[in-house]
Amino acid sequence: MTISAILKEKGSRVVSVSPRATVAEVAHTLATARIGAVLVCNERGDLLGILSERDIVRLLASQGASALDHHAEQLMTHHVTTATMKTTVAEATSMMTSGRFRHLPVMEHGRVVGLVSIGDVVKARMSQQENEVDSLKAYVAGG
Repeated sequence: MTISAILKEKGSRVVSVSPRATVAEVAHTLATARIGAVLVCNERGDLLGILSERDIVRLLASQGASALDHHAEQLMTHHVTTATMKTTVAEATSMMTSGRFRHLPVMEHGRVVGLVSIGDVVKARMSQQENEVDSLKAYVAGG
């Protein structure tokens, strides 16, 4: 199973913010969209970074309310690991586990085409395993 299959099921909607968006604006975007991370993109849609709710919590813990005035570009992760539509679910799981992150942008031809979360990947892995178990049961039963 590939990332393409996940995006086919969940859709390719991606929420992004400007690098000049304040942390307060980013937090509002995250809360409104009920998501855990946003991509930071320039006006052309080029991926510049990613910013998660965890990043915001860490900044708030260290700087208090003044953290809300920082800009996305100051807080975002600049070196973003990405996947393609052909990346397998197993490869995505490995990337996310070894990199210790929960959101993986999907790129094709230099453009963002989607974003998958660790929840999306785990759900796909579970579905894949259930299908394999069902196939094995059918085989053993003589089907």
